Amino acid sequence: MHDNEKELSQEESLMIIQQMINAAKHEQKDDGKGWIAWGWMLFIASILTVVNLHFKWFSTFFFWNIFGAVTLVMMIVGVVKGFFVKSKGRVKTYTKSLFEKLNAGFFICIMFNIFAMNLGVGPAKGFALLIGLYGFWILIYGTALDFRPSVIASFITWTFGFIALFQTDFEVVMLLHAAAVLFGYIIPGYIANREFKKLTGRKLNQSAGV
Repeated sequence: MHDNEKELSQEESLMIIQQMINAAKHEQKDDGKGWIAWGWMLFIASILTVVNLHFKWFSTFFFWNIFGAVTLVMMIVGVVKGFFVKSKGRVKTYTKSLFEKLNAGFFICIMFNIFAMNLGVGPAKGFALLIGLYGFWILIYGTALDFRPSVIASFITWTFGFIALFQTDFEVVMLLHAAAVLFGYIIPGYIANREFKKLTGRKLNQSAGV
């Protein structure tokens, strides 16, 4: 009897694991808007920095300081919004919980990189390392949600980051950074948004009995 109960427990455990995997792949389809928004912010900051290096309107990191301020405001708004959502007792899905923790770890790693640049790591090498970090997060995202465009984009992003490691001209690194977020964030974001709209449209048609 004890052996049968143990065998049943193992089966249940396998079922739970399988459910968690399926949930991570299917319960939440990203609409891509976050990737598009962050991608365009990073892309614009990179291109404006390149233009600024030519015309010397402001200090080298002027536009990145603006980007940092906007990011800080968005993070504060996100924390406040998350607090009120939790207070209303809404159920948090497995995938949302997973990505919240991964997002936190990702931003902590970015902070490490920024502090490293302020403490002596050159900006050219620092941004090259940031591109590598983008690729890692994009790969996790694409794998967790079974989104092939992001998996492919992660390797393209790493390629730009690897090339950037051997560059000493900050302007070239900024162009590589812009290309990395274009292929890693923006293009997959629009693909995800298109697929999300198609999926949403199909669900609406099914619910309407079309």
